[in-house]
Amino acid sequence: MLTSILFISIWFLAYANGANDNFKGVASLFGSGILNFRQALTWATLTTLAGSITSLFLAQTLLVKFSGKGLAPDELIQSLPFMIAVAGGAGMTVVLATRYGFPVSTTHALLGAMVGGTILASSGSLNLTPLLSNFVLPLLLSPLVALLATGLLYWFLALWSSRLRSENDWCICVQQPNNQALAGNANMTMAIDSILIPSLTLDRQEVCTERQASQIWGIERLRDGLHFCSAGAVCFARGLNDTPKIAALLLLAPGFDLHWIIILVASAMMLGGVFNARRVAETMSHKITTITQEQGLSANLVTALLVIFASKFGMPVSTTHVSVGSLFGIGLVSGKANSGVIKSIALSWLLTLPCAAICSAAITLCFNTKL
Repeated sequence: MLTSILFISIWFLAYANGANDNFKGVASLFGSGILNFRQALTWATLTTLAGSITSLFLAQTLLVKFSGKGLAPDELIQSLPFMIAVAGGAGMTVVLATRYGFPVSTTHALLGAMVGGTILASSGSLNLTPLLSNFVLPLLLSPLVALLATGLLYWFLALWSSRLRSENDWCICVQQPNNQALAGNANMTMAIDSILIPSLTLDRQEVCTERQASQIWGIERLRDGLHFCSAGAVCFARGLNDTPKIAALLLLAPGFDLHWIIILVASAMMLGGVFNARRVAETMSHKITTITQEQGLSANLVTALLVIFASKFGMPVSTTHVSVGSLFGIGLVSGKANSGVIKSIALSWLLTLPCAAICSAAITLCFNTKL
């Protein structure tokens, strides 16, 4: 019975995580108009799923940390009711935030749920040292690092891009050979080679146009391609970082292999993103700040690098905190940050931990009452 309840609780939490988090990596693609909502959602779903599967090999440390080991007494973290309370408390908090369009952190919600469940179940027996060093510090520092790094990177990219446009205006031209070459060329082999192999040329935009090149890859097109790839990298990093945090709660359940746990969590995250991502997508894409292509590229590069780095070394940072911090850094540099929305998001972050703690404690109390 308890195993079934734990299974449902983990699926609920993973679904809520997907609904709140899956779109965050591609918010800049949607906000800058490169992709529409459906295209951005499809790209987010595919890359997040890839990151979730990869977490089997690269995020083992997070599996241990989010099992609660070191934070709560060992006998408590080996209890199915405790894990049900943690999953249920975090899931309820994330669902509530998603309902109102607030991009909150599942990592933060899990931490609050662990603290609330531990305090009630063990009469206040909570180890504060790992709580501060392993959880609180990475959660506090990551958005600040993202803000500063993104602001600097955007300033550099904007300066470099404007200089290329004004001084060089370089582009890559793809020019197909003349198909009439075969008729006037005595050497058949050379003629066929010249027909089949297009030529690539690095030159000025006007020169490529005069040559009537079949394709012209200007600075803007290259930038958009990098932006698209960087958004996928953010979603991949989020799947890599979040999946083991949720999967760790199901490790105690008998009869479940780790591979199947990861697949379960990844599937629920995917469904949550597909069916319930719209409200958070609007907040991330249009309400924090206006987003240009250079800005979106800067935010995504910083977010992806920080989250992948953190996943590799077992630091439980929040993709939400990092991505919102990056967008806020863009808004500060460009002078277009929506301070009202930022304050609302910050308030939702402050309320996430106590809300999850209260929900988790309430579930724990229900189990204790029944027992």
